[in-house]
Amino acid sequence: MAAPRQTDINATSVWAKLHQHQRATRHMHMRELFDTDPQRFQRFSLELDGLLLDYSKNRITERTLELLIELANVADLAGWMERMRGGERINVSENRAVLHTALRLPETASLPVDGVDAVPEVHAVLRRLRVFSDKVRGGEWLGCDGQAIRDVVNLGIGGSDLGPLVVKEALAAYAQPGLNVHFVSNVDGQHLARTLERLNPATTLFIIASKSFTTPETLLNAQAARQWFLQSATEADIARHFVAVSTNAPAVTAFGIDPEHMFGFWDWVGGRYSVWSAIGLPVMLAIGYDNFRAFLDGGHAMDRHFFSAPFAANMPVLLALIGIWYNTFYRAHTHAIMPYDHGLRRLPAHIQQLDMESNGKRVGRYGEALDFDTGPVIWGEEGANSQHAFFQLLHQGTRLVPCDFILPMNSHYPLGEQHHVLVANCLAQTEALMRGKGEAEAMRELSHLSGEQLDMLLPQKLFPGNQPSNTLALDKVTPYSMGMLMALYEHKVFVQGVIWGINSFDQWGVEYGKQLARRILPELAPGCEPGRHDASTAGLIRHFKERHGK
Repeated sequence: MAAPRQTDINATSVWAKLHQHQRATRHMHMRELFDTDPQRFQRFSLELDGLLLDYSKNRITERTLELLIELANVADLAGWMERMRGGERINVSENRAVLHTALRLPETASLPVDGVDAVPEVHAVLRRLRVFSDKVRGGEWLGCDGQAIRDVVNLGIGGSDLGPLVVKEALAAYAQPGLNVHFVSNVDGQHLARTLERLNPATTLFIIASKSFTTPETLLNAQAARQWFLQSATEADIARHFVAVSTNAPAVTAFGIDPEHMFGFWDWVGGRYSVWSAIGLPVMLAIGYDNFRAFLDGGHAMDRHFFSAPFAANMPVLLALIGIWYNTFYRAHTHAIMPYDHGLRRLPAHIQQLDMESNGKRVGRYGEALDFDTGPVIWGEEGANSQHAFFQLLHQGTRLVPCDFILPMNSHYPLGEQHHVLVANCLAQTEALMRGKGEAEAMRELSHLSGEQLDMLLPQKLFPGNQPSNTLALDKVTPYSMGMLMALYEHKVFVQGVIWGINSFDQWGVEYGKQLARRILPELAPGCEPGRHDASTAGLIRHFKERHGK
């Protein structure tokens, strides 16, 4: 059954009420909210399986949340959640279901998709992945000269790179010693060259991660890796050193890969949601099947929570609604993410792709123009490093920048007091952003000054505060908690797309630049004149041809 078309959300009464509420409360300071409500933390936080969400440091009241939940109901969020979970083709522009949640279902579940139960298919692939990864990890899978594999290189880009890279780095404490997993995504040759210069072809395994096996950047890197490998091996050896995550068996076979070592997934799995599928093979090789299964279980736990919890106690829904409050009604156009954990340092990049590729849209799912702000600019950096990079702007700049702080309560690497210092820094930043520093506090610090010196320094010592943040506190970064965290952000993005009326599961904006690149590439060859371009592009093509090789 086709999903109903959404009402113009910005023409609803609740939309107008939210604008009115924002105008009425925009001068409210969070410091006063905390001073007048000692129970604010208890009322504006919730916990699930060792993951705490503290959303009390936001410019919100209970009335704010009531209106935002009303907005979600008007947008039929519950209906869209059921359509996604049930396998309806909610990716309307590509006529596809959206079922990355099916990848996390236990084997006992059932989910018919177009008359076929998806769960047995998912677990059949998982079993094949397990057999293969166990062989590599156990030293049973031997390279061309009889040695065990020591290095794995994943060749992919976008969702075929960032998702598994983030999870593998986050779970380094669970990795098998002696088996190193590398990721190469960039078509810039130095990324692959600098990775390969440290490796031995006889003990290196390549994973080519491309569903279509036509992704230009990935195939260029795959061909270059193939040439590097063949400098010391034969065509017959390729099958021992290259495997594929793809659905294009003829192209995989033509490359020299044994189709038995091609692991597929489905068109209802979008690239940026695919780490849970065979795209997660490098993660499984790094941490083992049991830990990968725990990662899936963590994602499934968040799914159960998302699909069953009331909106007022639903982590992804609350994060999404608060994000809409700032982005659309405060017109705060950016959102910063700071993980206070070195293993999570690439998480902001993954969420950046997840969010901006999903909701960076100016038209609704049926092509209607949107005249309100949608997806924010996502950015961030790891913990304490970010304090010495851009926190000056967060504390004393002119922009409203909502933040997410992600903090494990326990470290896998407890060196002295370092984790306590890290935690103290994280908590201090969220408090400082919320409270700020008023004139009376600053005057006490500057009591030794007077006159012009005081007049000059006092304004520079003031912090307005009232900068909003969420804190996500994990007991520890484990496969299970990492699965919860990744799924949490996936659902947040989905909720925001539903309310804005966006199809969060296509990415036509990514394709246009690729089309133009295919036109420009042959024009870079000697003797070829630039085609019909603007003067700047044509001039840059000529400049490249004049200067290249000099």
